[in-house]
Formats: sequence, C-alpha cells, structure tokens
Amino acid sequence: MTENSFKHESGANVTTLTQAFQETIKLRPDAVALRTVGDTQTITWKEYAERVEKLAGGLAALGVSHGDTVGIMLTNRPEFHLVDTAALHLGATPFSIYNTYTADQIQYLFSNAGNRVVITEPAFLDRIRNSGVPLDHIVLVGGQAEGTITLAELEATPAPEGFDFEASWKAVQPDDVCTLIYTSGTTGPPKGVETTHRNLAVVLDSLEGIMQLNSDDRVASYLPSAHIADRATSTYANIARGIQVTTVADPREIAAALPDVRPTVFFGVPRVWQKVKQGIEAKVAAAPSPVKQKLGGWALGLATDVATKKIEGKSVSPILNAQHALADKLVLSKVREALGLDQLRYAFSGASAIPKETLEFFYGLGIVVQEVWGMSESTGLSTMTLRDDLKFGTVGKPAKGVNLKLADDGEILLSGATIMKGYRNQPEKTAEDIRDGWLHTGDIGEIDADGYVKIVDRKKELIINESGKNMSPTNIENAMKSASSLIGPVVAIGDNKPYIAAIVVLDPDAAAGQAKALGIPEADIKTIAARQEIKDAIAKAVRAGNEKLARVEQVKRFIISDTAWEPGGDELTPTMKLRRKPIAEKYASEIEALYAKSASGEVVDLSK
Repeated sequence: MTENSFKHESGANVTTLTQAFQETIKLRPDAVALRTVGDTQTITWKEYAERVEKLAGGLAALGVSHGDTVGIMLTNRPEFHLVDTAALHLGATPFSIYNTYTADQIQYLFSNAGNRVVITEPAFLDRIRNSGVPLDHIVLVGGQAEGTITLAELEATPAPEGFDFEASWKAVQPDDVCTLIYTSGTTGPPKGVETTHRNLAVVLDSLEGIMQLNSDDRVASYLPSAHIADRATSTYANIARGIQVTTVADPREIAAALPDVRPTVFFGVPRVWQKVKQGIEAKVAAAPSPVKQKLGGWALGLATDVATKKIEGKSVSPILNAQHALADKLVLSKVREALGLDQLRYAFSGASAIPKETLEFFYGLGIVVQEVWGMSESTGLSTMTLRDDLKFGTVGKPAKGVNLKLADDGEILLSGATIMKGYRNQPEKTAEDIRDGWLHTGDIGEIDADGYVKIVDRKKELIINESGKNMSPTNIENAMKSASSLIGPVVAIGDNKPYIAAIVVLDPDAAAGQAKALGIPEADIKTIAARQEIKDAIAKAVRAGNEKLARVEQVKRFIISDTAWEPGGDELTPTMKLRRKPIAEKYASEIEALYAKSASGEVVDLSK
C-alpha cells in the first residue's frame, strides 16, 4: 500500500477524499447515500455524484478555485454534504462554523479563513450580513433573499468555459487542506486547524483494522459539522466508506430519530450517552406497574453488576451469566430495540471525559462504547479503546500511525501523519504547539505498564489548592454528574483555595421531570432550583460523588445555578465544554460566597 493511503472497498489505494468519492460512487450507484428522517428527502449515490459535478461547476463560475476557502453555516442536512463535497472537488477548502456563533464571532472566523463565498440558510443570514465581512457571494439553501443566489440557481449555473471537472478533482493533492476545524475557544479566540487529505487518509487507514464499514452501514449526522467528530464519523465516512448518512437538523431530536435511523455506527459526546442512560432509568422508574418497575430495575442492576465484574477481570458465575441472559431476553434486548440501537455494531464516545459508570451501564446493556481521545489538531484520533481490549478509566492505546510520549511534566506529546498542517494564518501559534515535530496537546496524562493512556486533565485547568495539591476538576465533576441525572454541567473550583467548591447546573429535562413530580409542571429553572427538595437531592448526589474521591478532592460547598447553561453560551462551548475563565468572571460573587467565613444565602455547606 502507498504510504499515507488507505485501501478502498473498490481495491484502489486512495490518498485524497476526492479520489475516495469517485471510487465510492461506482460501487452501488442506486443505493441511498444521504437521507433525512422518515425519508422526506433521499439522495442516491448516482444523484449525489451528478449534483456534486453541477455544484462544482457552479462554484467555479463564482470564482472558487484550488486553494480557496468556502464558508458553510448550515444545519445538518443533505445539502451540506452536496456543497462540501463539491468544493472539495475544486481543490477548495470548505469549512463549517457553529450555528450559535454571533455576528462578531463570524467576523473573526471568516476574516481568518479569508473566504469570499458562504453557503447558509435563512435563519443565519442576518448574522452573517451583520458581521460586516466582505463577501462576493452568499448561496442560500431553503429560501430566497435579495442579494443571494439559491442552491438551485447555483446548481443550474453553467461551469466557466474550459472548466474540466475530472482534471479539477484529480489535481487535488494529499497535502491540500480539505477543511478548517476551528477550536472551541475555551482559553482564547478559536484557532483554525488546517486538516489535510493526507491526515484523513492516515486516520481512515488506522480505522480499517478496527472497523469495516460499507454502504450497508448507517450513521446519524446530528453533531455540529464544525466539529471533527461529525466530519469524521459522517461526512468523511460517507465519502470514503459509502456509509449511509441520515441528517438530523436539531441535535435535541436525536433520541427520537434513532429508531428511524437504526444506526450501525453511533458517536456520542459523553452528555449524549448520559442523557440516553437517564432516559432509560426514567422509563423504568415510570413503568405502568410495580412488577414492570421491579423487573426493569432488576435487569439494569444485574447488567451493571455483570459489566463491572467483567471489566475488572473478575469471574462471573454460571448462575449470574444465566440470569444476565434472561435479563437480556426479557428486558435489555427490548431496551436496545426501543432506543433504535439494536443493530449497532460500533459505538464511540469522545470530545471529553465520560464517567466510568456510564460506560459500565451500556456495557451491561449490551452496547460496548469505545472511548476515543484526540484533538482537532490530531484529526480527532490519537488513542482508542478496543472492543476486545477494554480498560475503563483509560482512553486505550495509541492508534496506528500515532507516536505518543509524555513530557517531563506529564503533558502528552504526539507526532505522526495525523498531525495538522498548522493553524490558519497563525504561524506563531503553530510554532508554540508543534515543537521539534511533536504536538504539545495541553493534556496531562499517564501511561500504565500495559501501554494504556489515561487522561488526567487539561494542563491549564488543573486545580492547585492552597496546600499545593494538584487535582483534576474533570474527575471531580464527573463524580458528581454520575451520581444523579438531575445534575447537568458542574464546575469544580478550588485553585489557591482551602477546599473544593462547585457550581451545579440542573439538567433541564430531569429538572422538568422533578417539577412535575412536585406539582409545579410549569415552573422555570430558577423556581425549581430554589426548592428545598431539589437542594436536598443535589446534596445527596454530591455526597455520593464525594465517596468516590480522595478527601482533599471532595466538594465541601456548592450552589445551584438558577439558569440553564446552553451550548454556545457564556458558560459552554458549542460542544458542551466548560468555559472556565468566563465562568469564573461571570460568577465571581457566587464563588466569593462559596468561600465566605460562614455559608449563607444559596450556598449549601456539606461540612455541617
């Protein structure tokens, strides 16, 4: 095999996404490549190929050529794949931005990317125009507006004279930038990660030995396409492996969409897996009869018990195995079917740490969730746990083609062909993060005697208390979140402080359920958070979480936020990562109250 290529199902050694697409469309031209829930829209591979060629000609007529950038601000919909793939065939660099971005954020990103063309939909048009970025063309999907052209008009626009579609896509080189992935901006302005075709080819080759995908496989595209996770698991898996993609425009509707999709591959950030777990537990608790409640509780409890034993390498007795088989027949298999995950072959979690208890829950349910660790800068994949080589609490071993080592301070360093070309128009930032050929990830890690990698936390986010003890806030936060479905985001605080405190945010769905149980179904988050029953429930959960932590890590005081935190807001990035510095600034008075001499107001003191 050619270096930095991957073996396509057709037998060809492929080095670029455009070559991969052209191989894929030959295999099953009449199979459905892209669809929406309920088949309200379906596009076959033959139709996909025809439309890509027309759209590429239309974009060329707008002046897009090799090396240009094309901005995309769309919900998850089939048209995204059409325009993204069309731009790739010109040797251009299509990139997505988060739909939550403000006009100012759009101005920053588009100025950095240098795109003169943007493809969007009516809901985002005003923000793009208010950004003030000079644009030559705005292509509108799903509507019409003055000063824009519709997707249909773009598709009908004749290619410029002399344009050769085949020559265009064949001119794409492995080191061409196929997309920009803008970092989430937890510690500063987003940086544009330049991901190349070579980067993707290496990742695809690495995954080939782990998972074999083809056009019989199905995936849901519901995460933001501005994130490497959705691009890798849907956009590029579709292009390179022929996997069928069902787009889900509203990520909050993913649970409802899964029974329609019946995915064979599913990637969820930890919060998605936790929400699914909460939904299962809530349905069991709300079963129409005490017998069904007891049966469901027995099956889930037994499943977790068996999972824990297996993961810890303990023997499972024949009687327990038989009971688990019965539980699977009576309850667990029905749960998987009801979720729409009964045909799942590969399940993944990534983007942030997932509680060990959540992994054990799904393992017992019959769904092996493999944890992936990587960064946008490493094309999303650096380590992965394997189905037959699981070690919960770690992120597995380095993937094929990835070199990994620890710096003297424990920071994880990476090298290999998956490492980005650099940060867009920021050579000084590139030089800061890539030194002597090694990407400095900013993550502190450990490598055990068997080669498994454990992520401690972000280097810049470690808590160092006033006694000099280093602690992982993520570890503390996950202990709290795993203790109760009522807890959504949690922020552990304690840098240069005498003890750990926390701001706890209620999960909106679980809070709504509690409000209904309390007889106040119309209550807002502020009202719910103020109820003593809720404070008591959170206190009980925090105490349970504390039992999993060393004494110095335990939360001594907490407050409950009276607002929900939304992705893309002041407190959370679009991918649900905590914006710790803005939180510290915004909630300065609440944090001060957590460390006052005596607890007062809304502060809950667990030391009393």
